[in-house]
Amino acid sequence: MAILKETDERQNTLIDIAKKMLIAARTAPKGKGADNLEMAILTDNDVRLLGMEMRKIGEQKEYDIFIRDADNVLSHADAVVLIGTRIKTLGLKICSLCGFADCTTKEKYPLVPCVYNIGDLGIAVGSAVAVAADNRVDNRIMHTIGVAALNMEILSKDIKVIWGIPLSASSKNPFFDRK
Repeated sequence: MAILKETDERQNTLIDIAKKMLIAARTAPKGKGADNLEMAILTDNDVRLLGMEMRKIGEQKEYDIFIRDADNVLSHADAVVLIGTRIKTLGLKICSLCGFADCTTKEKYPLVPCVYNIGDLGIAVGSAVAVAADNRVDNRIMHTIGVAALNMEILSKDIKVIWGIPLSASSKNPFFDRK
């Protein structure tokens, strides 16, 4: 009989749960069934590089929340889930939720997000963190991680919006009650 200690299995367990988070995000409902998402899991040195990029952004832009989140990720994240979306209209004839009359007009402004892409991203992220919560994994949705991931081009170049979810398994969620 083997003895498996929690401290030895924690990282593998978090990665297994992160994989389930990706499945939950992938299977989340999407407008017109259009799947514009891309996802990844970062561990080990990639988490460290991400945290360093977050810190660099914070220092360059003099924006303390990036530094706070970077320190949080560097100190506590055993893995990070990235979920991003392309900005691609759904070809609707009538919508105007983005501020333009229709998708054809909006496509002249490729950096203006389509509300369906952003909504789908939000639903996918919500599904992913629900899996983390169901498994009692400490997590928090962070835009600062997404900005750093965009800078580092971790996902494809056509991914324009990313949310990051750091994961930890500790006695208290380190991603809340921060300074």
